[in-house]
Amino acid sequence: MQNLILQITLVFAFVATVLAIQAGASMMFASRARRQRVNRRLTLLESGIPAKQVYESLVRRQSTSGLGGIGGRLFDRASLYLGQAGLTISLPRLLAYAGGAVAGLWLLSTFVLGARSLQDTLTALVAATMLVSAAVWVWVSRQHAQRKKLLEEQLPLALDIIIRAIRAGHPVVSAVHLVTQEMGDPIGSEFGLIVDETTYGFEFREALANFARRTGSEDAHFFAVSVGIQSETGGNLAEILANLTNVIRGRITLGKRVQALASEGRMSAVVLSLLPLFLISFVGLTQPAFYTSKFADPIFWPIVTLTLILYGIGQVVMHRIVNFKY
Repeated sequence: MQNLILQITLVFAFVATVLAIQAGASMMFASRARRQRVNRRLTLLESGIPAKQVYESLVRRQSTSGLGGIGGRLFDRASLYLGQAGLTISLPRLLAYAGGAVAGLWLLSTFVLGARSLQDTLTALVAATMLVSAAVWVWVSRQHAQRKKLLEEQLPLALDIIIRAIRAGHPVVSAVHLVTQEMGDPIGSEFGLIVDETTYGFEFREALANFARRTGSEDAHFFAVSVGIQSETGGNLAEILANLTNVIRGRITLGKRVQALASEGRMSAVVLSLLPLFLISFVGLTQPAFYTSKFADPIFWPIVTLTLILYGIGQVVMHRIVNFKY
């Protein structure tokens, strides 16, 4: 009798465990699906924030510095690159965080590991700057590449929605608005900004040009140019967008083939580019005397200069080898 009760208890425990796992999995997948359906712009609007503030919060990261000269242009390009990467952090704040990380590594090297001279201290500071700069660049570049890839994969689907809506009789702006309700980020929020800009007085062509600039995608630029030419010369917009969709899908397919063929070369280029920087920076942080003890050697600085020149040439050559125009 006790064995029967134990068996029944184990069966009920097994069934309860299976049901609990199934319920947890269902909740997880439902939450994931909801996150994929809802984009950031719709989330902000649903929270009660006015549309004008939502628009300003989404485009504020592309604000210019107002400075002149090379410094101002570099600041503006860096801010635009952060916006294209989908990062909400501003460039000054990112530089402040990076500066704090540099200071932390430098203090760790100076006081914990024990720098013995002023040269060791300065070498540790340069090494910390190199290490943090390389890490930040890798992170931002990866975010930029991932967002651009996702946007270009979503763009043909968004154009399909626009084509169907136009053929059903919707105006083009209304068709774009449908994309903002049906697709997630990044294309959902970006198309929402197009609708917002047309609402606030921009011409549709200008809004598309801003969309192409914000995203940094060649396919987005093709979309903006196609609609701009159609608005001036006339023609069947749905047919034009359908042809553009086929072209974009063809470019995506070709791009994936190229990436597959060049994947080994790309990984080799990444390792050969980053490994020397990280090794030199790590040695400079942990054992700065390894370099400072050679400063007095007359051949040291010419060798350093030649190494930097060869490293720069290698970067250019590897970039041209693993990047193709298609």
